[in-house]
Amino acid sequence: MVEYGDIRVVYRGGSKINFRKPVISNDSRFLLCASGESVKVFSSVTEECVHELRGHTGQVTGVLLRPSNHLQVYSCSTDGTVRLWDFTDGILVRVKNELLAEINQAEESVCVFVFAELFQLVAVNLPQTPDQLVEARDLSAVLSDVSSNPSTIAFGRGGEYLASVNNLKMEIYFFKKNKSYRFEPFVSLFKNKTNTFTCIACHPKDDCVATGHDDGKIRLWRNFKQKKEYTYSTLHWHHSAVSSLCFTPEGTNLLSGGVESVLVQWRYNQENQKDFLPRLGAAITHVTVSPDGALFSTSHSDNKITIIQSCVKVSAVIQGLVKGENVTTGLLVDPRSKALVLNGRPGHLQFYSLQRDKLLFHLDIVQQEYIHEAGLEQFEVVRAAFDASGLWLATVEERKQKSAELELNLKLWSFDEQTQSFVLNTTVSAPHEARITAMCFSQAADSQTTTLVSASRDGHFKAWQLGLPAHTDGTQEYEGPSWSCDFVGAYHGLVPRCCCFSADGSLLAVGFQEVVTVWNPTSWELLTTLSQPPGDVRNLCFGQLSCSKYLLGSNNKKMVCCWNLLTCSLEWSTSMDVSLLLVDSRSENMAAFCCQDGSTDLFVFKPSEPRPLFSQKAVCSGRVIHAVFTPREVMLESSEESSQWLNRSQLYFLTEFMDLLTFSTKAEEEKLMASSKQLVIDDTVAMTPFYLLLGKHRHEHLGNEESAERTPLPQSSVAIKELLQTPAHVLPATSFLCSMFAKSLLISVTETSRRVGHRFNLNNSDSDSNSSFRFRFFEDMTCFTRAS
Repeated sequence: MVEYGDIRVVYRGGSKINFRKPVISNDSRFLLCASGESVKVFSSVTEECVHELRGHTGQVTGVLLRPSNHLQVYSCSTDGTVRLWDFTDGILVRVKNELLAEINQAEESVCVFVFAELFQLVAVNLPQTPDQLVEARDLSAVLSDVSSNPSTIAFGRGGEYLASVNNLKMEIYFFKKNKSYRFEPFVSLFKNKTNTFTCIACHPKDDCVATGHDDGKIRLWRNFKQKKEYTYSTLHWHHSAVSSLCFTPEGTNLLSGGVESVLVQWRYNQENQKDFLPRLGAAITHVTVSPDGALFSTSHSDNKITIIQSCVKVSAVIQGLVKGENVTTGLLVDPRSKALVLNGRPGHLQFYSLQRDKLLFHLDIVQQEYIHEAGLEQFEVVRAAFDASGLWLATVEERKQKSAELELNLKLWSFDEQTQSFVLNTTVSAPHEARITAMCFSQAADSQTTTLVSASRDGHFKAWQLGLPAHTDGTQEYEGPSWSCDFVGAYHGLVPRCCCFSADGSLLAVGFQEVVTVWNPTSWELLTTLSQPPGDVRNLCFGQLSCSKYLLGSNNKKMVCCWNLLTCSLEWSTSMDVSLLLVDSRSENMAAFCCQDGSTDLFVFKPSEPRPLFSQKAVCSGRVIHAVFTPREVMLESSEESSQWLNRSQLYFLTEFMDLLTFSTKAEEEKLMASSKQLVIDDTVAMTPFYLLLGKHRHEHLGNEESAERTPLPQSSVAIKELLQTPAHVLPATSFLCSMFAKSLLISVTETSRRVGHRFNLNNSDSDSNSSFRFRFFEDMTCFTRAS
């Protein structure tokens, strides 16, 4: 990714888990998938992420179990490396340097896609060496002009041959013969473009290749060892393109999936018999089977992985951040849960925890059943906003049919403490006569009233106020609070495009095309209008904290203006094509994204200072469509001037390709790596799990027993973390661990009863003076274990 000094653009939270086909461990306990720059290890039972394998500095593009060791996994990345992991412990074993994009298996060799002018399939011999960093130089080209889709390449009969499809052609390479057959007659056979190959799978024991096509058909190819004697049979159930195919380990069944959200199981050699698992929620992009055949998994277009027990029932669902084709609500932060909020499933808002990298829940806004039919216009959530306390949520939904007027609903939701979710409070049908262009709450936390402002293409902005609860009877419960329109504003028939409140809620700024108007929300008096160079105002932001006297705006004529509200004059302006302007509510900082030459630049600045705090060219390709500052749970303590703007908040942005990216400092990277840091290995001693856990630790302390003093273990000790996070099956007996842990806490006592510090003594003699201490600490250890 892009780097600038100590700051790097990374995938952190909300990454795609459906980007590549996942793998399931041999015992079906774990599911591993590529997720941004890491590999995530999920429990197939609890759906929880048990490990996150970090170390790559580019997007992970492939994951593969190591054939010779079922506890290890390969991963490859755009950073040019293949890494070998022990995924049960989260330990990095080895790194190989080579330019890689995708990884597949052929016995003990590893085949990868190397991107040059065209995609090529290259066999890379990974040398067996104890060194951790290895450069792979033994390369040999296998196939050229292969598709960039990994689903179009598969190995057959334990790696005897390799099959590849691309457009209307299929090529099969035999490793022993060192010869490939390209079936050119397919071009004349399939004149219709709907017969284009989409995916491929090879039978594990028979010479049979299954291919999926754009027209929804599946073809089973046989007798392909001779170029002109091939035969094929056709299976047809899918009405659209087949996206993924997979044989079960014994080859008794063939699994297929597509946009119908249905997993189809075909009986091999009995194709008329098939089973269905419908209503999986979204289009299927990948199908995977565990090595023992006990579990199936399907990846879906809504960034979800479904774990299925032998095509019978869904046993677990791993849901990532749902990324649709268009995020119309923008990126929001829930003030209560600090969750990222944006469009989710059709007609829903999703609440996603960036800290835990987990979907919290979906909120049904439209409250209507979504019909999957092309061309059918249905209600969509287009706007959303939170108040400062997080107690109120406003949403706008609309539907536009060809022969009907625009249908528009404004909904106000209140947070319910009992259900810990939002409950519909007020629905306003047709709040405006045209589409709503902007919506915002007054962000003053200590305000006596809650005010919502909505602006529309009908030339008006409306202020909605929360009314106090009204008593219906002295003996009955009173009605809950409700919302009503308090004011309707306009300015010379111009269309309002954007609006925002000041930090204390005392001012409201509304941009009417080329004019910025400032209003008093208490009396709704127009206070002043601010001039600017010609151009429609696209963004408006008030300064925060010490910069609250400034109002900034950008227009479609590549200008950014800053006004001083005390003097009502233009403070400064600059020529800059700003596509997105936003403010950090926890500091004086502002961020401006500028799109030029096919990429987006970032500038972070304070309105009161002429020099930007941070600038970076080409943070991503394409345009940044949405961004948001999210508060940090723990403030960073960076002393570097270029990264101090990230101390209190973190900046997330969404690209036009639906990639959620953020900025990470060097200190953050080191902290994350320390939590999953691999154990130091002594090359002179055999690497066993017991040695990794205890061997070196014991050796160091035994050697320094008489000379070194042991300091008390801090609460965040790495040794304690490793002890608590290490899987139970590799730990020694609990009695030995308790004894070792208790002895490490003992205080050595001299004849003068003076405290001299802690010691870690594995061969401590049983003296009367130490027995009482040992007994007391064993009691404390027992209490601690029970409490935890």
